[in-house]
Amino acid sequence: MVPSPPPHAPTAPWRRELRACAALSLPLVVTNAIEMAMNLTNAAFVGRIAPEALAAVTLALALYSVALTFGIGLTAAVSPLISAEVGRTGGRGPAARRVVQGGLWNAALIVGPIWLILWRAEPILRAAGQEPALARAAGAYLHVMQWGLLPVLVYLVLRSMLAALERPRWAVMTGVLGIAVNAGLNAALIGGGLGLPALGVAGSALATLLSNLFMAAVLAGAVLLDPRLRDLRLLGGIARPPVAACAALWRVGLPIGIGVMLETGAFAAATGLVGAHDPAALPAHAIALQVASFTFMVPLGIAQAVSVRVGRAAGAGDAAGVGRAGWAGLALGLGTMAATALAMLALPGPIIGLFLDPATPGAGAVARTATALLALAGAFQIADGAQVVLAGMLRGLQDTRAPMVIAGVGYWCFGVPIAALLAPRYAAPGVWVGLLAGLFAVAAMLLWRWRFRRPPGGPAPSR
Repeated sequence: MVPSPPPHAPTAPWRRELRACAALSLPLVVTNAIEMAMNLTNAAFVGRIAPEALAAVTLALALYSVALTFGIGLTAAVSPLISAEVGRTGGRGPAARRVVQGGLWNAALIVGPIWLILWRAEPILRAAGQEPALARAAGAYLHVMQWGLLPVLVYLVLRSMLAALERPRWAVMTGVLGIAVNAGLNAALIGGGLGLPALGVAGSALATLLSNLFMAAVLAGAVLLDPRLRDLRLLGGIARPPVAACAALWRVGLPIGIGVMLETGAFAAATGLVGAHDPAALPAHAIALQVASFTFMVPLGIAQAVSVRVGRAAGAGDAAGVGRAGWAGLALGLGTMAATALAMLALPGPIIGLFLDPATPGAGAVARTATALLALAGAFQIADGAQVVLAGMLRGLQDTRAPMVIAGVGYWCFGVPIAALLAPRYAAPGVWVGLLAGLFAVAAMLLWRWRFRRPPGGPAPSR
């Protein structure tokens, strides 16, 4: 059983752990927010073309996200494996290099099949019941954007390594440059500028592709040239796949990828339900989903940090440290998501104004629906923050199979069925109520799993 915070425990170790978790979380949150800001930037630029253009990009990103999450699972496994090694040995030896190289090899292995799926986006979306015009526009968007998938995975492998070593500075700096490049390219390519033709929605896809290439190249260069990381010799023997590291990444990362895919698939299914039952609500759904996804970057960064902290304590065999790291991270995540929930409930107008030009035809109806959806998004901030931080806590223990099963049960036995049941009568708000139910179910089951999970060197679970 993972130790709970004792009622009269000395506060100094807990304060130190909370500070350490917050210090590591901050740059990871910033990095996540910057990466998410690329999608927000795309949505903001595309939304000013027409609501239909924003709806098409939303459908495209929903399918792209489902495909990407499989790769994200393998890259996410890099962090707990390196963290455990740091806890055991202080990070000395070739283990970190082998794990990073394994992550790069795995990325190259999986990207081809994902490209084939994304190339068939239009028929997939049409088979899912989307309007032919929207499916065609979304498919055209993905035909350009999909080629940025490999550089995204390379970037994520390197970022996970830096997080595990508690050196996330280069990822933050690269992300800042990347969002600036993406915004500039969107402005130039969508409407035309700097002598370039106006490409419309396709220009936004090309801007994202070029930005992904830029970020991967810059972060790789920074990691290879940083004298503090030179001892890792990341390119040493890279031509020969590290079979053991690749296998370990699949063992830990495959359940992560499937679990995140189940979650992302549930949100993609929600988008499909909105599109099938109330296509006019898709722009409002897109706005609420983009805002909720952006605020989600905060607990996601905390989850990444707590995974590192729990992993280090587990690698050192410190059961009490595992408990402190986990509970401190959960408290931090719940506190921050309570703040974002209040912001959504109190400031819907200014938030919606970031995505919607009031002069655009139909903007008033979109704004009214988006306001209702933001209220629901605010309500599930707590559950969303809790479930992702709890998953990160378990990931630090390399416990990934049970969270995968929990995600399947929570999202696909509760969330999506309830959304499908409510969608015909309540349209988009009914779909969001279903998402809320799924998130609370997942959070509750993950909390139970953490509470009775046996940490390294700790007592057996209670019976």
